[in-house]
Amino acid sequence: MVVSFSGTFLAVDWGTTNRRVFLIDGGQVVRTERDDRGVTSVTDFEAEAAGIRSRFGDLPMLMAGMVGSNIGWRAAPYVPAPAGIADLAAKLLRIDERTAIVPGVSVTGPADVMRGEEVQLLGAVAAGLVPGDALIAQPGTHCKWAEMEEGRIAGFTTAMTGELFALVRTHGLLASQLGGEVTLGQAFLDGVEEGRKRDLAASLFGIRAAKLLGVRDDNDAASFASGLLIGSDVAARLERAGHDTVHILADPVLGGLYATAVEAHGRRAALVDSHAAFVAGIIAIGSNS
Repeated sequence: MVVSFSGTFLAVDWGTTNRRVFLIDGGQVVRTERDDRGVTSVTDFEAEAAGIRSRFGDLPMLMAGMVGSNIGWRAAPYVPAPAGIADLAAKLLRIDERTAIVPGVSVTGPADVMRGEEVQLLGAVAAGLVPGDALIAQPGTHCKWAEMEEGRIAGFTTAMTGELFALVRTHGLLASQLGGEVTLGQAFLDGVEEGRKRDLAASLFGIRAAKLLGVRDDNDAASFASGLLIGSDVAARLERAGHDTVHILADPVLGGLYATAVEAHGRRAALVDSHAAFVAGIIAIGSNS
């Protein structure tokens, strides 16, 4: 007998490097646990699921994120946008009668995909954290920019902003300059302004030139580089965006950097609790399954 995911169940936000488990009872989180058992560190997913149940209770389990990718437990097909709660609930990948994975969402022209972010996006609307028509940014290694229309994911773009920053910080010509802490200050704002040019390859080399000419201290180089990459990302997204407010699903630190860049472009930024959005989304999907 196939069960629905309502009442008391386990929700797992299972990413590439990290995992968070929620015990949900009557629409409320009563216990949570975060660890570093992302999909790239797991070889036996059945054993991992059994381990979660041994700690949290022998309950139905609804999972989302990279666990449904080709490097996860089993590949869950993508649902094409526009997609809402009911569309995802109808396409759950059933591992067994009480274990399932939420599908990702895709767009074409140009091609793009997401896994895990769709739960947060739809949950943010379901919980009333953002309006049904909104522009939502999800900063991270790969930043998602999603257009929501009538509470559904109408389209989205992925920018490799965080990954690019990590790469230039650890490899290549600029690595020795970018070891400092990223802080919100004038150097970050200068980077955001430079990012408006969207001539990223040339602007990145300018970090090297600024050192050689004594224009910028290396203590500020990481903040400038972060502002440059985030500023370029924000400038590209806002060029055609018709929204006065950008809702940002992120932790306060990274979300604060994006909020500053958005506001530097004359728009309003609103930070949204990404964990609350995920919980609301997974509960809504589970209730419709």
